[in-house]
Amino acid sequence: MSRPQVELTEAEWTIIKAVWDAEPCAAPMIQETLFKTTQWTYSTVRTLMDRMVAKGILTADKVKNLTLYRSAVTREQAQQGELLYALKHAFNGALTPMVQCLIDSKDLSTDELAKLESLIKERKKSAKK
Repeated sequence: MSRPQVELTEAEWTIIKAVWDAEPCAAPMIQETLFKTTQWTYSTVRTLMDRMVAKGILTADKVKNLTLYRSAVTREQAQQGELLYALKHAFNGALTPMVQCLIDSKDLSTDELAKLESLIKERKKSAKK
């Protein structure tokens, strides 16, 4: 069974990246980690994390008087959700213009181009006719 598409807000991306780097973790630790770049208070971080639990993005386990958070989605799931969102909204679901835009916006090395060609060849082999 496939998981539903994950769409994260900018604030949720900030939180989940910190959680991925430190899980299991408590909200005070995440707040301290992010404070220099976000200036978020503990209550802001805790509210965001609790909302992410409600959305199924994080899990929370109460251990005595401490709540430990873990990610409920992988980096790959979050990245895929972000790409599918962009594909749907910025490119009206058209994959070729999206890939063209990505290729045109970055200087790709010959190794990166070879890897892309290899991925396409593998996908062609496995595609149903």
